[in-house]
Amino acid sequence: MTAVRPDGLPFDLEPVGPEGGWTYADGVLTGTAGAKQDRFVPPGGDALEPATDAPRLLGVAPEGDFQLIARVRVGFAAAFDAGVLYLHVGEREWAKLCLELSPERPTVCTVVTRGQSDDVNSAEVEGNSCWLRLSRVGGAFAFHASADGERWTFVRVFTLGTEQERAAARIGFLVQSPTGDGCTATFDRIAFRPTGPGDLRDGS
Repeated sequence: MTAVRPDGLPFDLEPVGPEGGWTYADGVLTGTAGAKQDRFVPPGGDALEPATDAPRLLGVAPEGDFQLIARVRVGFAAAFDAGVLYLHVGEREWAKLCLELSPERPTVCTVVTRGQSDDVNSAEVEGNSCWLRLSRVGGAFAFHASADGERWTFVRVFTLGTEQERAAARIGFLVQSPTGDGCTATFDRIAFRPTGPGDLRDGS
């Protein structure tokens, strides 16, 4: 796949990183990570070492506030397998909102990398699917999760990079399998809204 524009997105997505076998059909985007593929720079390690890598499908977000929404379903097989909404503002400035097997229960997890990565678990999820939302609100970014795509739970707000880097942010999707032999994730009900959430914490 060279580029794809899922229904609901006003920009193209292009593959980045290892081959992910990305396909898009009938409103469903599917990607597969290979064995031991991840994107994480361990905290406390050498920040000059290359980051590990995982398949991504990314596009340049339009200017201004936005929301990127998708329902994520993961074929969990090993600890830390995940389907991810991904934000990239620089080679060492990026973030992940994951539905992840962490390590035994499906969990909404986040990673924000500023040279080195942090790692935060949020709520556990029933089953292998969850709605995820990545937003830009002014100079900040926000992560939310939802069981039904209607009422959203606040997960995290943060900023990354310079003003110029944030304005040129790339957003999209990632699949990882840090400890396993591979993982496939699907993303459907993909939507883009050219506004930020009205309130980060009121469920909207």
